[in-house]
Amino acid sequence: MEQLKGKKVVLREGELLRREAANREYLMKLKNGQLLRNFQLEAGRYSSRGKDTDFMGGWEDPTCQLRGHFLGHWLSAAAMHYEETQDEELKAKTSAILKELSLCQEDNGGEWVCSIPEKYLYWIGKGKPVWAPQYTIHKLFMGLLDVWQYMELKPALEIAEKLADWFYRWSGGYEREQFDDIMDVETGGMMEIWVQLYQLTHEKKYQILMERYYRRRLFEPLLEGKDVLTNMHANTTIPEVLGCARAYEATGEEKWLAIVESYWKCAVTDRGYFVTGGQTQGEIWTPMQRLKRRLGDKNQEHCTVYNMIRLAEFLFRHTKDPKYMHYIEYNIQNGIMAQAYCGDGLLTYFLPMKAGSRKDWAGEMDSFFCCHGTMVQANAAWNRLLYYQEGQELYVTQYADSEVYFTAAGKEICMKLRQDYMNGSLQSSSENNAAQSITETASAFAEKPDFRKFVFTMELEGEASFALLLRIPDWVKEQAQIYVNGALEMATADTAHFARIERTWADKDEIVVTFPIGLTFVPLPDDASMGAFRYGPDVLAGITEQERILKLITETPEEELSVDTEREWGTFRTFYKTENQDPGISFCKLNEIVRKPYQIYFKVSRKDG
Repeated sequence: MEQLKGKKVVLREGELLRREAANREYLMKLKNGQLLRNFQLEAGRYSSRGKDTDFMGGWEDPTCQLRGHFLGHWLSAAAMHYEETQDEELKAKTSAILKELSLCQEDNGGEWVCSIPEKYLYWIGKGKPVWAPQYTIHKLFMGLLDVWQYMELKPALEIAEKLADWFYRWSGGYEREQFDDIMDVETGGMMEIWVQLYQLTHEKKYQILMERYYRRRLFEPLLEGKDVLTNMHANTTIPEVLGCARAYEATGEEKWLAIVESYWKCAVTDRGYFVTGGQTQGEIWTPMQRLKRRLGDKNQEHCTVYNMIRLAEFLFRHTKDPKYMHYIEYNIQNGIMAQAYCGDGLLTYFLPMKAGSRKDWAGEMDSFFCCHGTMVQANAAWNRLLYYQEGQELYVTQYADSEVYFTAAGKEICMKLRQDYMNGSLQSSSENNAAQSITETASAFAEKPDFRKFVFTMELEGEASFALLLRIPDWVKEQAQIYVNGALEMATADTAHFARIERTWADKDEIVVTFPIGLTFVPLPDDASMGAFRYGPDVLAGITEQERILKLITETPEEELSVDTEREWGTFRTFYKTENQDPGISFCKLNEIVRKPYQIYFKVSRKDG
């Protein structure tokens, strides 16, 4: 199954395009010298005599042992954005960075090009504490290979191969047990790098590196069904398992797929997750199905959200099971969308779940922690994850205004998707200088519709026979209805399968899909009397400075909330308020909260109880 992306998918969704534009602006705003400074220092190509203050802060400070990791994320984000947009200015900036990296590598002796010294790796071998050098170096490898894959800038691959030679020689100097000890210190996605290089070059040394980086102390207990994750650092192991996913695609060996499936079972299926779709407290996995005690100020690390989305995407491609796309949708809406580029908020490392918490926003130059890096990758190209194709089947997996270009039955086809908001007006402010056309829609939907409506339009010459498969989200309240050219094709509430429409399509054929939507109260797995509200895929949070308990006089928690301020100018909005609390509580989408204190999980009890 192929994920359609790059030039094949043109994004039209306003909010996603806003985030892409903000991300691209940020990538261009960072100076080459700032991004390269730690690499130049290590290569002896820069000296400030203590007077230069033009450094990036936080984890990029020259005194931090993880210094330099962000450049790899930057390169990956630039490459992914280029694949979608063919942005030549961004490519030129990347090319200039590669030129300086090549000079750094030359001055370091021809192999080492990193922002940290080689001795950090030897320290690990001696058991001396050092902060995750392979994690840091992996980011550079990742960025270089993404640049080669999407921008086809040859120096990126050349730099990576020369650095890989250093690792081949270094890693070969240890016995198996010694190297297992080394891998107990965070290695990031090094396994994935060796697989990529093997796929690109087919050289035997990369197969040997894959074998050396087989982390048996993690993988073998996973295969035995043991819980090796509870209270363990989450984002240490996710990239390692992503390497196994890549290895399966490269070799076809079933052991790699078995590791990935065992990890998913341990991390997601058996463990459970928050209403947002995310996990972790203080960067560690929670105990299985026990979340209540872990509602804190450091939940849902952004890196884990991003990397678990990648893992879910791999599993979807190899199973076609929509449950992985359900998972991705929740994590996008309540993770990626809630933790970066929210109004004037650049990035929050964690998403607090504790009542009365606020998002802690990092600035453009003062943090550069790990999630700062995955932020620029996550927002680089939003035209991904929407469409997939296998043979004569086109899968719609996420719903965003877009156009997809594909070939089926020998015909070039464009399918356009737009959401019909049924608002009857395009007025966006108090200015009334636009035409005020009278429309039937405005009066037909006087209140916010209780369904979401998507319209697909086919564009092709002649006819083509293929199957269109539509994901039915698992938040639908009733049967989804699918119309083809005005006639009801099917009605289904089955979220375990894709709705399949196979027919001969012609130009201007139209498919209309409606998804009934509403409030759902999602209880904690370890306390049914405590839960959170979702409106469709979007988690709602109550705006409150302190923890509140919902005292119900209604039958269900959902009945306690009523629609509030549902309309502004030409837009229906998602706001709710409590009916019977004193004082009342206002609710809005978690991904729209920037500075306000909020509460996600509420204890509910009867007023007469």
